[in-house]
Amino acid sequence: MDSNLLFLLAIIFVAVTFDYINGFHDTANAIATVVSTRVLSPLAAVAMAAFFNFIGAFTGTQVAKTVGADIVDPSNSNQTIVICSLLAAIIWNLITWWLGLPSSSSHALIGGLIGAGISGNGFRLDVIKGDGVLKVLIGLIGSPIFGFLIGYVVMVLLNWLLIKATPHFVNTWFRRLQLFSAAFMAFSHGGNDAQKTMGIITLAILTYEGRPGSTFQVPIWVILLAASAMAAGTASGGWRIIRTMGSKIVDLKPVNGFAAETSAATVIETASRLGFPVSTTHVISTAIVGVGASHRLSAVRWSTVGNIVKAWVFTIPVCIMLGIVIESVFSFFF
Repeated sequence: MDSNLLFLLAIIFVAVTFDYINGFHDTANAIATVVSTRVLSPLAAVAMAAFFNFIGAFTGTQVAKTVGADIVDPSNSNQTIVICSLLAAIIWNLITWWLGLPSSSSHALIGGLIGAGISGNGFRLDVIKGDGVLKVLIGLIGSPIFGFLIGYVVMVLLNWLLIKATPHFVNTWFRRLQLFSAAFMAFSHGGNDAQKTMGIITLAILTYEGRPGSTFQVPIWVILLAASAMAAGTASGGWRIIRTMGSKIVDLKPVNGFAAETSAATVIETASRLGFPVSTTHVISTAIVGVGASHRLSAVRWSTVGNIVKAWVFTIPVCIMLGIVIESVFSFFF
């Protein structure tokens, strides 16, 4: 077995590790609300999320193309850049997981890819594709805004429609409806997030085969591998972040959880179809804030929101620096 093939296998292993960590890091995106409202037990919620993550990963490859071909020019990429971008994202994911902060795995990977791409090409900025970065920035800025606005509007509409309903009626029905909204959220999470790993593995394969400029098409085995790793990571759970998302932002009832999950999943699904690599963490967090703010602004624990926003703001810059440092060290020794 030649060294290049061994390196490719190492990249695939690291990519699968990233996907697994992404799964348990972002488990809270799909199930924090359904757990905090006690609609499902934590174990049942995690099992449901893992299943729908797996199914959702088969729904498209538009986001995979954005990550694998539209951020760093594939003709200026190599396997060292790919593995260093993954390592940068993994390190940041583990740090934020340990701190219990719901940061974005997606933007961690993209930041690492930009940093490693710049470092691996003699610090040339022209290897970064402006259109792809613009698409990332639109998703970064736009999706949380839409998450907040749609969450706010949906909750206002539900309050208006249910104004004469008894609390018992509302809780009984929305405990059932929240099963569907949580499944929808898990499905959309798998559809957007697993594609990032598909994109990075496909990029590694193209560079290994010496045809980085070829048509970007994700092999079916890569889709299956990414879907399985995402589902396995989700099944392991991310309890620190579940506590933050489910109880430290706003007190949730089943109707609130339904509104937040349905709003966030709709935004994420739309982004996936358009090829925007968005953060499911950003979207569900702002949807929860929007739902809470529809009652009164004081219902939201803004100190927790502030800590989350700090993690968002620092994710891409920190991961760019991590990508640069890791690629520089890697190139020096290898």
